[in-house]
Amino acid sequence: MKAKLVLENGMIFEGKAFGYLKDSVGEVVFTTGMTGYQEILTDPSYYGQIVTMTYPLIGNYGINLEDMESNGPKVKGFIVREKCNLPNNFRCELELDDFLKQNKIVGLEGIDTRALTKVLRNNGTMRGIIVVDEIDSEDLDKKIKEFSTVDAVKNVTTKSNYTIDGDGKHVAIMDFGIKQNIIRCFQKRGCKITVFSASTTAEEVLAVKPDLVFLSNGPGDPEDLPDVIENIKKLADKKPLVGICLGHQLLALALGGKTVKLKFGHRGCNHPVKDLETNKVTITSQNHGYVVETLPEEVVATHMNINDGTIEGMKHKKLPIFSVQFHPEASAGPKDSEYIFDKFMKYAL
Repeated sequence: MKAKLVLENGMIFEGKAFGYLKDSVGEVVFTTGMTGYQEILTDPSYYGQIVTMTYPLIGNYGINLEDMESNGPKVKGFIVREKCNLPNNFRCELELDDFLKQNKIVGLEGIDTRALTKVLRNNGTMRGIIVVDEIDSEDLDKKIKEFSTVDAVKNVTTKSNYTIDGDGKHVAIMDFGIKQNIIRCFQKRGCKITVFSASTTAEEVLAVKPDLVFLSNGPGDPEDLPDVIENIKKLADKKPLVGICLGHQLLALALGGKTVKLKFGHRGCNHPVKDLETNKVTITSQNHGYVVETLPEEVVATHMNINDGTIEGMKHKKLPIFSVQFHPEASAGPKDSEYIFDKFMKYAL
């Protein structure tokens, strides 16, 4: 079935629809990973986004039920150069097309994804709509302009708090859209884990007497979460704080720093990051559109992005506070930086 992507600047890319055949509007982004499309689809940090895969052949190893990073796809749309119709892998349980149909996600294939990526790289991330049915230009413009991710975290956070037993340190997780492999990484280190929704107050978190408070990844603009930032301020001098991605940005804002939106973001599993304390470079998995631009007082940078020099990690000079912008849990991506979780555990009381 013919379909097209219409960007907010008026550019049109024509292709074929697959998955769930219905119009969808979102923020159009690209990711540079060659593998990991299932993890990308189910990563809550991609909520509200139409994701373009730069690698041309997608779906060749199918979908399985073990590699989910949440309870289902969170993207608004999925764009590929070529969809594989005959996946071949011993772990394959269903095809990409069927997976998107079941979860009501529209796909678009057959467009020049290299050209689209260049447009986004040169002009910056922009809103767009995948159109399956005919729609007049006035309605189309209205849908694109009305799209917003202000409530993104509210829509992906856990609906109720829960605990995972463990014999080690007690980690309180603030869930802003957490990936399951982050939880697995803490479990692997024997932690008892209590997961709280994003709306949980600092007092409720402190009531369980955690050894460490972890601020998770998630979608959207950190400045859209003033209540969360206020809660983090209340926790900052009472418990050790660590974070990843959105949690890192929120922590910076709570301590008095500033964040900024990147032109087209960092997304993929091939981003080099330098550890400024060891001078070692690791290849990391990343997924963010915002970064910490100005560090708070009493905070120093610990990691730097090799490609553009942006801040990828920070720690407080006096308080037990440490966070990173990249994803040390990978999924998808290399496991070079999983050592970060061992550093997190050193901050636990």
